[in-house]
Amino acid sequence: MGQYIHFTEEQKLRAANVDLEEFLRLRGEGLIRSGRDKRLKSDHSVTVNGNEWYDHAAEKGGGPISFVQTFYGLNYPEAMILLLGGESGEVVYPSAKEKVVEPPKPFELPPKNGDMRRVYAYLLKQRHISRPVISHFAKAGLLYEDAQYHNCVFVGTDETGKPLHAHKRSTNTCGETFRVNVESSDPRYSFHHIGQSGRLYAFEAPIDLLSFLTLYPKDWQRHSYVALCGTSGIPIYWILGQYPCHDQTIFCLDNDKAGQEATRRLQAELQEGGHLSGVLLPTRKDWNDDLRASFETQTQEKGMVMA
Repeated sequence: MGQYIHFTEEQKLRAANVDLEEFLRLRGEGLIRSGRDKRLKSDHSVTVNGNEWYDHAAEKGGGPISFVQTFYGLNYPEAMILLLGGESGEVVYPSAKEKVVEPPKPFELPPKNGDMRRVYAYLLKQRHISRPVISHFAKAGLLYEDAQYHNCVFVGTDETGKPLHAHKRSTNTCGETFRVNVESSDPRYSFHHIGQSGRLYAFEAPIDLLSFLTLYPKDWQRHSYVALCGTSGIPIYWILGQYPCHDQTIFCLDNDKAGQEATRRLQAELQEGGHLSGVLLPTRKDWNDDLRASFETQTQEKGMVMA
C-alpha cells in the first residue's frame, strides 16, 4: 500500500479550482480554440474550459483532479501533488476564473462569400478532392466559402433541409490549421448525405468524407455518409432514428489510437441495440492522407511514362 498523505480542505479546494487551460500551457500542451472551449492538440476529442474538461470520444469529463488521473495515469495523491505544484509547491498554477453563464446564441451560418475560388483551389490543389464531388455539395448548399475568412463551411441540415450545424475549416496552406463547429450547432445534424442503399459510412471530418468519395466514386450517391466532426456518435444515432432503412454502419474513422478507440466504443454501443456495423481503415492516418498518396503515385507514374 502507498503511504497515506493528508491534504487539507484548502489544498483540495485549490487543486479542484486549477485553471486547466493555464495548467496545460505551462506544461507545454498545445491548445486550439473551439468555440468557447480549448481543444487539446494532442487529442482533438478533449476540450477544456476553465477548471472543467470533457472527452467527447469517451463522453466523460470532470475537474482538474480527474483530468490528471485520467490523462497522466496518476493516483489521487500523485494528482494532488502535481496540481499543487509538487512536494514543495515550487509551481503555482492559477485558479480558474468564476464563470459567467451566458445564454446560448442562436445558430447562424457565417455570411457567404460571392464565390468559392479559394475553397475550390484548396480542396482541388491541396487536398486533391475531385471537382464533381465538391460541386455536388456546393450545388446542394452544403459547402461554401465564408465571406470574412474564406474558410470552407460544411453545412448540416435537419430532415426538412433547414441548416442547424456548420463546421468551418481554414483554407490556409501554411501555418496552423483551423477547424471548429459554429457556435450553437446542433450535433445531431453534422455534415451528411443520405442515400437509399441502407449503408451508412461514418468519418471523423468532412475532408475525410470527401476524400473517400474521391477514392471510391462509383455510385457513391446511393449510400449515406456522415462526418462526425469529432468522434461522438450523436449524428449516427440521429440518422439511424430518422432513416430506419439503414441496416449497416461502416466506421471509417482515423487509423490512430483516438480514432480506433472511438470505433470500438461506437461499435459496442450499436451492437447493444442489435445494429450491424463494420470497419474500413485508411492505410495511413486518414482518408485524405491515402488520397494524397494515391495522387502522388499517379503523378510519378505519369512522369515515368512521359519520360
